[in-house]
Amino acid sequence: MSRAPDHASACEHLTAVLRFLILCAIILPGGRLFAHEVRPAYLELRETDPGSFDVLFKTPMRGDARLALDVSFSGLVERTTPVTSRARDSAMIQTWSFSAIEPLAGQEMGIDGLASTMTDALVRVEFADGSEWIERLTPGAPRATIPADQSGWAVAAAYLQLGVEHILLGVDHLLFVLALILIAPNTRQLVIAITAFTVAHSVTLAAATLGLVNVPPPPVEAAIALSIAFLALEIVRAREGEAGIAVRAPWVVAFTFGLLHGFGFAGALSEVGLPAGHIPAALLFFNVGVEIGQLLFVAVVLSLAALFRLARNPLPRWATVAPAYLIGSLAMFWVIERVAAF
Repeated sequence: MSRAPDHASACEHLTAVLRFLILCAIILPGGRLFAHEVRPAYLELRETDPGSFDVLFKTPMRGDARLALDVSFSGLVERTTPVTSRARDSAMIQTWSFSAIEPLAGQEMGIDGLASTMTDALVRVEFADGSEWIERLTPGAPRATIPADQSGWAVAAAYLQLGVEHILLGVDHLLFVLALILIAPNTRQLVIAITAFTVAHSVTLAAATLGLVNVPPPPVEAAIALSIAFLALEIVRAREGEAGIAVRAPWVVAFTFGLLHGFGFAGALSEVGLPAGHIPAALLFFNVGVEIGQLLFVAVVLSLAALFRLARNPLPRWATVAPAYLIGSLAMFWVIERVAAF
């Protein structure tokens, strides 16, 4: 199957850009390229009796140390139990209880230390009367005022932002999409492949998040990395004139591996959970956020390809396979790293 001239030319000119971007991503200080994502912190306050709250505070870990994050309130609160800590899945989980001397509704609460990190924090407060408040705190806005109640639209907005952030910081998912762009024989096949990938990961995201399917995260993460390596190999074979299944039917590959990536998205969502009163909206808008982030990435890549196509500067043959080798090398590093962590 021959490549459409416009798409093939775009991919060839894009290789120089890809080399630059991937190398920049590797050497950026403070970046976490070899992690699946920059995982958010999660704070849950559950009112058990009027004015009494149980706290669950999950913070990401860097090596053996947790991020230096603490919870603070503008009003008076009194801790009633000591803090207990345990490490699990690259996160530190802390629990304790406190009594609110002043009602939490109307207080300003924040995550001290968040402003000096690259991590967001999802906060959920559940009151004894069934009302709840969900807010996404960021390094730029680490504090917010707790209202008495919250609308479903506010919950949807928080999970929409979380979905966009997850896909844009999930380097492995983006590399898989990038490989699809490079392997698709033409624009029509690319659209079909991206659609198949979206449908597949939406199905498994919903199934895993709702508890219909339970797959342990470590093997899923290793399989996701292996899917990227497979596509990188297919790109190299295509450049050498061997049309593998990824070239002949990219949508089949995209759908099959999309099921795996959906479990990966579900793992990220399980880090923060779903609000009891707004599960359908939270799940829907998290998935919509993932799709928005994915489409933004595809649009940026294709725009760069169009710009370089206009330049009409020929590239050496080795440059057309260099991105595949870089993507494949990084993917195999992830495979080894994630298998070793079993």
